[in-house]
Amino acid sequence: MNKKEILKLAKGFRGRAKNCIRIARERVEKALQYSYRDRRNKKRDMRSLWIQRINAGTRQHGVNYGNFMHGLMKENIQLNRKVLSEISMHEPYSFKTLVDISRSAFPGNKNVVLPTRKVNVSSINV
Repeated sequence: MNKKEILKLAKGFRGRAKNCIRIARERVEKALQYSYRDRRNKKRDMRSLWIQRINAGTRQHGVNYGNFMHGLMKENIQLNRKVLSEISMHEPYSFKTLVDISRSAFPGNKNVVLPTRKVNVSSINV
């Protein structure tokens, strides 16, 4: 890259990194390395977030994430994790039917007891 391109990419950097060519070249190279790396990390982070949301939704119905996904696979329901996470957040009744389908398909899901809620006796007004 020539000097003009580098200083154009360095626009907005702090200190001499925006106008001194030697420092700007180093900073721009490092910035391009970070952007290359983080474009890949972003995909990992989003997948992790989707899995956390699905897991939270399934545990409300007494099933863990792995068993839920295995049940969906056995029933040949091909929804990706992004769509499942959106359904779990915005359409809880539809998601509950998916959990029920998964529970019926995979025997590991059947004898799961829903966690009991603890009630604080002091907060109840008599």
